[in-house]
Amino acid sequence: MIYDYLIIGSGIAGLNAARLIPKDKTVLVLCKKSPWECNTFYAQGGVATAVDAKDIKSHIQDTLTAGVNHNNLEAVETLSQNSKECIDDLINSGLLFDKNAKGKLAYTKEAAHSRSRILHADGDATGRMIHMFLLENCPHHIETDTVVCDLLIQDGICYGAQYFTDEVTLKVAYANNVILASGGIGSIYKYHTNSPAIAGEVQGICLEKGLNLKDMEMMQFHPTVLKGTSFARKPLLSEALRGEGAYVVDDDGYRFLFDYHEDGELAPRDVVSRAIFDYNQKTSKAVYLSFEAFDKEFFKKRFPNIYANIKDLGYDLPFEKVPISPAFHYAMGGIEIDLNAKVKNMKNLYAIGEAGCSGLHGANRLASNSLLEGVVFSKLAIEESLEINFKISYENYTNEIKSFVRNKSIDKNIKNNLRKIMWESASIVRNSSNLEGALIQIETFLQEDVGRLLFLRLLTAKSILQAALQREDSLGAHYLRRIND
Repeated sequence: MIYDYLIIGSGIAGLNAARLIPKDKTVLVLCKKSPWECNTFYAQGGVATAVDAKDIKSHIQDTLTAGVNHNNLEAVETLSQNSKECIDDLINSGLLFDKNAKGKLAYTKEAAHSRSRILHADGDATGRMIHMFLLENCPHHIETDTVVCDLLIQDGICYGAQYFTDEVTLKVAYANNVILASGGIGSIYKYHTNSPAIAGEVQGICLEKGLNLKDMEMMQFHPTVLKGTSFARKPLLSEALRGEGAYVVDDDGYRFLFDYHEDGELAPRDVVSRAIFDYNQKTSKAVYLSFEAFDKEFFKKRFPNIYANIKDLGYDLPFEKVPISPAFHYAMGGIEIDLNAKVKNMKNLYAIGEAGCSGLHGANRLASNSLLEGVVFSKLAIEESLEINFKISYENYTNEIKSFVRNKSIDKNIKNNLRKIMWESASIVRNSSNLEGALIQIETFLQEDVGRLLFLRLLTAKSILQAALQREDSLGAHYLRRIND
């Protein structure tokens, strides 16, 4: 059969797209693991929105300032101008955001925002609450444990996708419209805050097909994750904590961030991450997040999940400070799209959420714009696709449908090396020598007889390194340290 829509990914972007597709359309949602193994489910802080029409100008400016004016202005305007309508649609459909004592929406503030405009749900479980709401309101079929390994592209048309249903079985799904909502690239890095399902394979497929990736040097590192756990995905300590009064200190209780930026803890993420990294390098002092400004009952109510999770790891919040360090968090770069989320030079292929790149985030994403992006651009993609009503004839696809081997015995060691290489070379602080050395290593790995999924990850990693080398001056999250600095 030919589906009306094939959606690859089950985070906020993919599920909101599914919610907005009419129920009489045939839709298949492919999910890499279980539906909740996505970055949306782990998002804590909240979702940004222009509070009212007057706030749009300010929201746009804050987004541009955080992005060091590397942003696509039209994309920023599109996001903010559509924000309230999209958030109101979720609320009117039954999504419950937290309210204040007066029964009004409880807006909070996060770093680099000039005012409180962040909505949250269940305190610090905004992503999870949105995700569960969207799952409950998805009328279409979701197929779990599927890993997309190829897109069927010919003459500017995407006819569908090929995917693994287990270690060896391959299936093909044909569709009139294909929507890539597969997320970013977190598992390419040794330390990250992402779901382990997020590994950048779809970006690799796009590279293989000659589709453009944009701003791949712009990788964001979250400044405050809990240090000392053994697993790659580090427990995130939401930016909302600092927005509400938590602050960063060293062993002696010194708030050193003000030595780097006048806004201290509320400076843009790239600034805070580099400051923590630099201070630790220069002083060898440990860095902590302190919660001493909080009343315990307020803390438990406002951040119930962080409280419970960190308590399980042995910390008594808000009385104890916790050790922190930066970790990879978000890819500003991705598959190049237009303002309706359509992939450049394609007729029926869309990329939404973290997978796509309109230039919205520029060189550094403004806090809590990511969930909003997933909601807004999924809406625009569905609206345009319904208006165009594109139809494929799958018999016109004449390219060979290849057979792939998902994993091979040499993959595990190379994957571990890849993650280490990317953390050491294309991380918070970079230099051209390390980037060049890493690129040589990746090229060597690409010559090995690796499995399909690792091959695609390597292609994506290569694109990050190449983009970082091509940008010879520091900008936002792309920070180059000269050898003689």
